[in-house]
Amino acid sequence: MSMMSEFKEFALKGNVMDLAVGVIIGAAFGKIVDSLVGDIIMPIVSKIVGGLDFSNMFIKLGDVPAGTIETYAELKKAGVPLLAYGNFLTISLNFIILAFIIFQMVKLMNKMKKAEPPAAPAPTPEDIVLLREIRDSLKK
Repeated sequence: MSMMSEFKEFALKGNVMDLAVGVIIGAAFGKIVDSLVGDIIMPIVSKIVGGLDFSNMFIKLGDVPAGTIETYAELKKAGVPLLAYGNFLTISLNFIILAFIIFQMVKLMNKMKKAEPPAAPAPTPEDIVLLREIRDSLKK
């Protein structure tokens, strides 16, 4: 079997395609959650805790070059080592929200699976029925 035909067989298997679709949808869903957290939730949390900007919460671990504006973006651009705990808090909140939403989706899917009626058992093959009749007649 040639390498191309093996690759084609591998790539066209149902599980690989399902995984690819899941990864693509997951990446898009991650962007939605990033926007939800960054554009909606964090500004509300910032307002509640007194107008803090979590993106600019950091500790400088090195010297700042002269003339550099001391914002996270400018310091990062200047190559100053930073301990960006505000960014970590934002990403952690993204993860918690995403994990909660996925948990709810899995819970819903499991509930939907339970709601489906069980499949009817397959009919017994004719030869098995005949053998059972023979067995029962011999018992008499």
